[in-house]
Amino acid sequence: MTNYTETIRHYAADDRRVGILDPADGTGEVGLDAEQVGRRLAVRFTLRVENDRIEAIRYQVFGCGFTIAACAAAAELAEGQPLDAALSLAAATVNSTLGGLPDERRYCAELAVAALHASVRSARDGGTVQASLNPSSEEEPSPRVSADDPVYRALLDSPPPSGISPEDRHLFACPLAVASAEPYDTAEALGLTPQELASLLKTYFPGVDPARVAARPGSVPETPPAANVDILAILFSHLPKDGNGREIQSALWLARILAARAAHPGHLWVAMGLFERPELTAAIRRHLPSLAAANHQGMRWKRYLFKQVCDRTGGRMCKSPNCGICSDYALCFGPD
Repeated sequence: MTNYTETIRHYAADDRRVGILDPADGTGEVGLDAEQVGRRLAVRFTLRVENDRIEAIRYQVFGCGFTIAACAAAAELAEGQPLDAALSLAAATVNSTLGGLPDERRYCAELAVAALHASVRSARDGGTVQASLNPSSEEEPSPRVSADDPVYRALLDSPPPSGISPEDRHLFACPLAVASAEPYDTAEALGLTPQELASLLKTYFPGVDPARVAARPGSVPETPPAANVDILAILFSHLPKDGNGREIQSALWLARILAARAAHPGHLWVAMGLFERPELTAAIRRHLPSLAAANHQGMRWKRYLFKQVCDRTGGRMCKSPNCGICSDYALCFGPD
């Protein structure tokens, strides 16, 4: 999976310290109150202490693979250490041990450390369970493109061609605008060939000079993140056909753009340059209806696509047996 490095995979699969110590000398929890299930990540650390040193440590995680990896790393770093050393363990150290979490997942290290510190305080307080606030409180991200973006405005202000809906003009103007601001060749940033980009512009924005969405003059384009070929294959498997059995061009362009933008960190709708999260689902319903139907539970799209890759390759994104009881539910099924 994109952003799951070999080091992070290694720690996420390391289950040597998974479980619970009973009895435990210290128990620390984050986000485990009943009213938080389904809304906040949850981690529990239990400790067994000998001579003010952590003799054994176990953890339970109800969340994503990044959180599992962070807890495994924190447990490894803390086991055998004096309580003072465990209490001073920083999230930055956990992040470094993992080789660097993606920027939008660095809070997973903070979550692991918060639960670990709570368990140390519990051990010093005679074993009373210590609860800590979840540091991951996720705020809705801001869109990268707005209605007054100059490229977006130039595209939308161009004469609309006959038979093209305003919704689709907006849909394709957004990734064009966001890609034009990046240090990449615009076609590559959208997973398109130069010919496909030219055809897309001619279809939706025939009056716009292609140079308007090109890379900045004089700049040397960098290489954009590589699209996941498995995600592209999944998207292609949902391409609808016209009456002659040919793939519909707009759906093909959207599939390529989705795969390319899913390679970027953060939320897919933000990487697409859309104004609001629901616009992504609406676009998929219009152009890739069988994909929309397959995601019948409404899982967030980037999460859903990578989950399909894991299912195909025999991997697992998380270890929760039931989405409905997982405390990471809000990350996968955020409201539209």
